[in-house]
Order: sequence, then structure tokens, then C-alpha cells
Amino acid sequence: MSLVRLLGFTTLTCGCVVGRYREVATSRELAYVEEKGSSCELTLHRRNHTVAAERGTRTQPIAVRAS
Repeated sequence: MSLVRLLGFTTLTCGCVVGRYREVATSRELAYVEEKGSSCELTLHRRNHTVAAERGTRTQPIAVRAS
């Protein structure tokens, strides 16, 4: 298990909410599905699983409070 820092949340066009994180030790960026969209039919989008960055997918940023 590694320590990660939250970078922000994004809502995909399918309705899934993805959290972006940076691993502190390696500076690697990760994306996890936080919530699956109610109309999402993609089997790759599973809650609490990583997803690859989707190229060409439009996203809507959600405000995140800095801590």
C-alpha cells in the first residue's frame, strides 16, 4: 500500500466520477473510479478500480478544496 495525494475529481461523459491521485513515493499518477454512472455501460468502469486515461474523452471538472 502506498501513500497518495488527491489531485482532483472528474466526471466522465458516461457519468462516472473518477478521482485522480499522485503516488507520493514515485510521482506516478493514478485514476480510480469513485462512483459508477447510473447510465454507464462500460465494464471497465468498476468502483474502486483504476482506469487508464481515456484520450479524447471530454470531462467536466469538479471543484476540489485544497487541504
